[in-house]
Amino acid sequence: MRSGAKVAIVGGVFVVVASGVGYGGYNLWNGIMGGSDGTVSTSGSDGRRTGPVTDEEVTATAKDFLAAWAGGESEQAAQLTNDPVSAGSALLGFRAEAAVSAATITPGPARGATVPFTVKATVTNAGVSKPWTYSSQLTVVRGLTTGRPLVDWKPSVVHPKLKPGASLRTGFAKAGAIQAVDRRGRPLTAEKYPSLGPVLDQLRERYGATAGGKPGVEVVVDAGVEGVPDTSLLTLTKGEEGKLETTIDADVQAAAERAVKQYGSASVVAVQPSTGAVRAVANSPANGFNAAFEGKKMPGSTMKIVTAALLLEKGLVKADQAAECPRTAMYYGRTIGNLEGFSLNGATFGKSFARSCNTAFIKKIDDVGDDSALGKEAKEVFGIGLEWKTGIRSVDGSVPAETGGAAAEQYIGQGTVQMNPLNMASITATAKYGSFKQPYLVAKDLDDREFATAERKLPSSVAQQLRQMMRLTATAGYGTASGVMSSVGGDKGAKTGSAEVGGQTTSDSWFTGYSDDLAAAAFVEGGGHGVDAAGPVVARVLNAD
Repeated sequence: MRSGAKVAIVGGVFVVVASGVGYGGYNLWNGIMGGSDGTVSTSGSDGRRTGPVTDEEVTATAKDFLAAWAGGESEQAAQLTNDPVSAGSALLGFRAEAAVSAATITPGPARGATVPFTVKATVTNAGVSKPWTYSSQLTVVRGLTTGRPLVDWKPSVVHPKLKPGASLRTGFAKAGAIQAVDRRGRPLTAEKYPSLGPVLDQLRERYGATAGGKPGVEVVVDAGVEGVPDTSLLTLTKGEEGKLETTIDADVQAAAERAVKQYGSASVVAVQPSTGAVRAVANSPANGFNAAFEGKKMPGSTMKIVTAALLLEKGLVKADQAAECPRTAMYYGRTIGNLEGFSLNGATFGKSFARSCNTAFIKKIDDVGDDSALGKEAKEVFGIGLEWKTGIRSVDGSVPAETGGAAAEQYIGQGTVQMNPLNMASITATAKYGSFKQPYLVAKDLDDREFATAERKLPSSVAQQLRQMMRLTATAGYGTASGVMSSVGGDKGAKTGSAEVGGQTTSDSWFTGYSDDLAAAAFVEGGGHGVDAAGPVVARVLNAD
């Protein structure tokens, strides 16, 4: 601790006073000595303590670390962690790069080995000072070589939005501020719509200069990766905002935010079939990763929309003609069955689609005569794999070429098929409209980017039958989506799905549907059947339009 530092009790809280400036914290030396009385309990002949950290060790180590950090003693604080080099650099940057001139750090009650705390700091840059308050947490572990209790170092200790390789920085923002608005001119903010946080950061990074805004002075998380936008944490001096129009509909976005919030891991996207305009994108948790646009998951039986289109185009099935739906079907030694072993004797292909009969699709693979045909259909008609330019980062799905049993799994959305809610909402929009319209968040003339175009549209007879089968799924008493979609009005259709993921006791829940000129798709990790979790999310979004 720097010369002249004293420990006092102010208002019942220990405060480290250094060079006349008060910083919230606790006695550093207790942690270095190993306990409040300077003694260390040991186990073993080498005197090194072993076993889980004790409650006393957790409390003392956290207090001492936070005291050193708050007092600007980055080197001493770093020595109380299990990664002094990384910790020292980050803690020094808290003062030097983030321009924190003073800090009070108050720990809360420990939860096992984890201690939450609140940082109340003052940031000073170019003569301007502003308070900055946030919460984070740390975990205490036992050092592998020394046996000492140490803070388990992670960048998120300094700030919850810091990830490895990232750093805090205070200064002029890289891009001008923007005021993003929805399609009716209503403001869109991360405070009101948390899922839009990473979306707005990317839009600002890409379009801040062209939108007419001027940078202000901010505390940001600098990702340290080219192309990854800064995340603004605090504004010291406001710049001038440039207006940026998006395709989002604030009403649909609000419904999407509420719908996914009830689940630990869920995403939903809404798209307008006639234009490709994205009306909503929401994720839970809203933690910075836009899984709705960038996720890669097996889509389960929602993929049967594409498979059905393929079989219809090949003339191998018709919606109103009988198709085999036995309990099981085999293809190249791979046996695939239906949920709970059901079968449909003499049922039409349309009813098999509505009931989500796996075997009705598997039985037709031999007749297609090309194991890679599904991927071709997905790309040529539905635009999957065409490098969409939505205005922000997005992954536009993948159906890699497979053979044998792996190809059979793809027919029902398992195996190597990778999709996200953006992809499935677009596939549904294509089925509804009859041709692919690339999804987008901002107009292409903002940066003259080229939209992806599909090689061909669905033949009108195929599009009509596909919509007929999706309507049956959403409205017929035997349709797997009829219950969930009963509250949705307009011309409507849907497809349910569940994806069996190795290592999960419960399948991932998928659901996609449309109502008039709005299509939506949702994913809920471990949500079970499509109607159990993802279905209600989509219904709430469709009802918001």
